[in-house]
Amino acid sequence: MTLPFEPAAELANRLLQDHIVSRIWQRDVSVWDAEPGSAAAKSIASRLGWLDVGTTMRPHLERLAALGHAAREDGVREVYLLGMGGSSLCAEVLRSVYGVTPGAAELFVLDTTDERTITQAAARMDPERTWVIVASKSGGTVEVASMERLFWQRLSAARGNKAGRQFIAVTDPGTALEQLAAARGYRDAFINPADIGGRFSALSLFGLVPTALIGAPAHDLLAAGAAMADGCRQENHANAGFELGAFIAATTIAGRDKLTVVLPESLSMLGLWIEQLIAESTGKLGKGALPVVDEALGRPDEYGQDRAFVAIATERDAPDKVAMAALQAAGHPILSLTTRLDGLGAEFFRWEFATAVAGAALHINPFDEPNVAEAKAKTSDLLKTFAAQHRLEEAAPLVDSDEVAVYTRAFAGDSPAALLRSALAQVKPGDYVAFLSYLPPDSATASAIAAIRLGIRRKTRAATTFGIGPRYLHSTGQYHKGGPNTALIFLITSDDETTTEIPEAGYSFAVLKRAQALGDYDTLEQHGRRVVRLHIKRGEAAEVLGKIFAEAIAS
Repeated sequence: MTLPFEPAAELANRLLQDHIVSRIWQRDVSVWDAEPGSAAAKSIASRLGWLDVGTTMRPHLERLAALGHAAREDGVREVYLLGMGGSSLCAEVLRSVYGVTPGAAELFVLDTTDERTITQAAARMDPERTWVIVASKSGGTVEVASMERLFWQRLSAARGNKAGRQFIAVTDPGTALEQLAAARGYRDAFINPADIGGRFSALSLFGLVPTALIGAPAHDLLAAGAAMADGCRQENHANAGFELGAFIAATTIAGRDKLTVVLPESLSMLGLWIEQLIAESTGKLGKGALPVVDEALGRPDEYGQDRAFVAIATERDAPDKVAMAALQAAGHPILSLTTRLDGLGAEFFRWEFATAVAGAALHINPFDEPNVAEAKAKTSDLLKTFAAQHRLEEAAPLVDSDEVAVYTRAFAGDSPAALLRSALAQVKPGDYVAFLSYLPPDSATASAIAAIRLGIRRKTRAATTFGIGPRYLHSTGQYHKGGPNTALIFLITSDDETTTEIPEAGYSFAVLKRAQALGDYDTLEQHGRRVVRLHIKRGEAAEVLGKIFAEAIAS
């Protein structure tokens, strides 16, 4: 492969001279600037198990095949996966690419605390034909634990002491979830190797268990990943993962840190997985590559000089070749990749290895997530306050209208639109605009925000991203707080229409979600980020947002 960006080719040559590839495979933690014997060195050494999944996962294939067979024998029609971040995003990709195999179950991924989404899912399931995967590396993820309690309550009410046979755990050794699975009599508990970090776990049991249950070829997925791993051992430019990593690092160093991933329709969901992997791995120490994964292609003059593009084509479809050629002619670095849908495991490993290489070149540890815990701690504090006062403390809005209340310390304005106009006026080259939504996810809201993002790009040439809370807390949340301070963030909330108590918690899903939103808002402010919270009070969110931003952008 010949890298299309000269600084990337130069960086790749330097990395080869440093034997970066062989050192990664030898588990030389100094690749990531870790001092021997240090806490960082021990932490990194304990997270490199993803390199060997092609070997370590092979003994599990027979057991996984038996699980899939048992599901078909039991007539299972729906599988709900309760997970967050690395425990769920791979399954989203698998569901999108493989669909529903005849005779197998349909997979529904729940990675949320949204009241409407969770209660609708729990209400529509057929207790006789439903299995539930509870997936958490730590075994104590608050979102997963909360959903498990609700699903356990509903299935226990319907199935009595048979409910446990419909639950499967995927977790690390010795976690509270492993103990819970034993106590509740889960059908099975798959214990993943502890040395595989969540976002590097696509080809581990976190990805393979849902693969088996939807009737997709787990053996082929793993074999493709193992083949790519073999290719990534090469200490030369034919190493696909190495070349991608060098491209990501070089463009980031050159100031083109908005890594715009252009995907065909057949791989549209892969963007969410790539987003978490790159953002959470590189967004720290005030630097990193920001993945932009779901943005419609535009004209070259709509982009700033902070962009780099990776375009992926499959045997079925490809990104718009005319649009990509125009971007390349305008001088934007573009790396074109090809993959096969039946070789999805290869793509997972390529990006994982590339992330490890990029981390080394950027002199960061790609295996930790130091700022993720901050928002979790804030949420915990707010829930403790709720337990004592039976309410969540919120500051008074800066601007209030019939439809929306606006909270911020970074900007001013005498109306919501005026305040947003003031915020957008401060976007400068190299900045990005992030929309973080705690609204119930629906197509109308997503379409409205997509249109707003395009309007902002046309006006400012800034990259924009869209994250759904609390999912993004386990993904781009690290980058927003640990990456460069170049974000203008719009955090969007509303009141839930119902109140569903989380069994044994002392609060509802609505309270948990609001605490997560407020906790992240506070954490972002503490990191000096420009953040605006928009709380939709009345009306359809899509219409309210569209109207306010249209007025702000037009001026």
